[in-house]
Amino acid sequence: MADRTVLTAANFHLGASTYLLNHSVGRPLKSAEAAFHQAYFAPWAEQDEGIWPAWLSTIDQFRQSLGQLFDAPAERFCPQSNLSSGLTKLVMSLPQLVSGQVLMSEQDFPTIGYVLAKALPRGREQIRFIPAELDVTDPNVWAEHMGSQTVLLFLSHAYSNTGAQAPLAEVVELARTRDILSVVDVAQSAGVLPLSLTHLAPDFVLGSTVKWLCGGPGAGYLYIAPERLAECQPKDVGWFSHANPFAMNIHEFQYHEGSERFWGGTPSVAPYAIAAHSVGALVGHGIDAIRQHNLSLQQQLIEALGERVVSPWEPERRSGTVILHLGAHQSQLAPALKAAGIAVDERAQGVRVSPHLYNSADDVARLIEVVKGLS
Repeated sequence: MADRTVLTAANFHLGASTYLLNHSVGRPLKSAEAAFHQAYFAPWAEQDEGIWPAWLSTIDQFRQSLGQLFDAPAERFCPQSNLSSGLTKLVMSLPQLVSGQVLMSEQDFPTIGYVLAKALPRGREQIRFIPAELDVTDPNVWAEHMGSQTVLLFLSHAYSNTGAQAPLAEVVELARTRDILSVVDVAQSAGVLPLSLTHLAPDFVLGSTVKWLCGGPGAGYLYIAPERLAECQPKDVGWFSHANPFAMNIHEFQYHEGSERFWGGTPSVAPYAIAAHSVGALVGHGIDAIRQHNLSLQQQLIEALGERVVSPWEPERRSGTVILHLGAHQSQLAPALKAAGIAVDERAQGVRVSPHLYNSADDVARLIEVVKGLS
């Protein structure tokens, strides 16, 4: 278990603005700078040789922190540079996808569509989309769109543009009963929505640490269920994908027996040094505690602004993000918040507001004051 840590706003690098953009980039821990120096630069400065064991130990710490975060063995996680790269490797490794369809939602992050259209053997004709206007929080919608040709289901835990979360347990179980592989995207949920992969038991999971986990870009990950490893034959490989990276026989390659078969060539180290520290600290604080704080601040918004909150109101259907829309006054909202020093952003559905553990009721009250001044 991670050491018990109590984190407050004082532990984070926060600018002058009221920062509510955690669905985009989480704010870094102040202690991350010292942790990065110790993990990355100290081995370089203190050892003339044998630097890689120290660096690989840092990546092991990253994997261990993911295991604690997701209640799963650390060895099931393979580091990836980002979600798109990990998904490309995964799709190209699965023989099931020579034919058949992938089911996903039009509400998924666009990068998923880009990847699948290029990585699948027949491109977009193998993708079946659930229309954006349908309710992806309803398991029946997923059930109705799983057809006889569906071999893989792509499911986002949380949808960044709508503030909704998918019914993971029901949909993953439904896919399992129909012999459909499941890939869960946790990029928008990891660090704010508690998740046990041991209980959920999906086939694959993709994520990153740049958002709620406050670990910065470059530290992505791919989770592979052990029963699926043997059927995965990655095409994008390198010496760290090898069963013995130091075999050094250019004529022979054998897949690593574990998730490392997806690793590829010489790995990056720096992103994982930062992310291992950040994820460990947040896990130590407690993801359940982070979620309860997030829900409390969301509820403050819902009770004060009512129908101007167009994202789900029920706690079990909310992601970490609330969406605001003021109707005829909407065009004034983002500029007014920016002028007030409140950092948010806007998509077609409305302004996105994502409170983290370093935000306070006073932060939310300032936002509410601006909104009420417009409508």
